[in-house]
Amino acid sequence: MPATQAAAVAHQVTNLAQLEELYGIPKQTSLDKEICYISTQYKAFIEAAPFFALSTVSHEGTDCSPRGDPAGFVKVIDGKTIEFPDRRGNNRIDSLRNIVEDPRVSLLFLIPGVGETIRVNGTATISTDPARLEAHIMDGKPPKSIITVTVQTIYFQCQKAIFRSALWNEETKVDRKTLPTAGQMVQSLSKEDFDGDAYDKAYPGRIKETAY
Repeated sequence: MPATQAAAVAHQVTNLAQLEELYGIPKQTSLDKEICYISTQYKAFIEAAPFFALSTVSHEGTDCSPRGDPAGFVKVIDGKTIEFPDRRGNNRIDSLRNIVEDPRVSLLFLIPGVGETIRVNGTATISTDPARLEAHIMDGKPPKSIITVTVQTIYFQCQKAIFRSALWNEETKVDRKTLPTAGQMVQSLSKEDFDGDAYDKAYPGRIKETAY
């Protein structure tokens, strides 16, 4: 075995005992903040969030999908239940495929300008109940389905990650022109002829027409 590979293996953390020795015992407050129901305070954060990341899993692996709408689009039904619409996308439906196979999900809620995030773990179901679809109509259009999550654990994450990343700071915003465009990325990867420039030029109008 090459020396560099041997060194890498020697420094791998492979069991819980190693992890606990490395990081120590969590503070009691870090444990107390995790509960199995949606408290009034946690409800306020969920309802103020216009964005969250949805993590799902299946036998093929894991997936993480961005979800966003005006704040309040995630509805707190009761102390154990939230629901949100599945809006129009690219029809890959990776998250929905995974939920059908394995209902376990995790959600991470972000609120612009706020350092704390909310983490939810639970199980999900997919519904096409017309009454529930109607509750999530935007621009006169209902979603194709509703995802309901039964909360198993919920807790807030402190501000450290947002503070270190300076995520909400105006000074750290990246000029979009410094990165590849969507059209350029698709064109470089497409197995078919694809005009990336035309795609980019049409996108501002298309997103307004297809967001819902």
